[in-house]
Amino acid sequence: MPRPRIHDPGAALDAAESLAVRGGPAAVTIRAVAAATGMSNGALYHTFGSRSGVLGRAWLRAARRFLAVQNELVDARSNSDDGAAEEAVEAIVAAAEAPSVFAERFPDSSRLLLTVSREQLLGEDLPDDVAAEVRTAERALIDLMVRLAQRHWGRRDRRAVEVLTTCLVDLPTAILIHRDRISEPFAREQLRAAVRAVLAVGPPG
Repeated sequence: MPRPRIHDPGAALDAAESLAVRGGPAAVTIRAVAAATGMSNGALYHTFGSRSGVLGRAWLRAARRFLAVQNELVDARSNSDDGAAEEAVEAIVAAAEAPSVFAERFPDSSRLLLTVSREQLLGEDLPDDVAAEVRTAERALIDLMVRLAQRHWGRRDRRAVEVLTTCLVDLPTAILIHRDRISEPFAREQLRAAVRAVLAVGPPG
């Protein structure tokens, strides 16, 4: 019979997350995670396969947490008393603010997503199963944008999704993330105004 696990893999992911946030991706090594958790090197290799597997799983957990927060914010607008058109706008605005809400709930996970890019991950010797799950997480964000485009404009073509990409990716990155203002109320107010302005223009016909 296999030996029972006496360590929680989540603790290893917590440690990897903390190490990456405070020392960069290079700080995440099997030895460092073992020292932080009390797990043996062998147990970590058995659970995650490699250093890249630990880092990839930590990044993937953070990405899934972000998507869960973002979908929660969108779904909350589905129960509002606004009219259908205004409700759709507010759902998109809420989705755009997800980075700020995510940072409040999961500070280290938020910083990990900003510290370790997808390109860095896939540049590593990432296990195939983790790479596939990363791609699935990326598709989940695209699926959300398609759903919001359909809800707001009744269309799901490339141009409509590009407008949602501006609202949910480009504007939050420029206003909140690159300027390190993710927790500033005024920056969030600017973001909401910018998203509404872009939606007012809408996609080209």
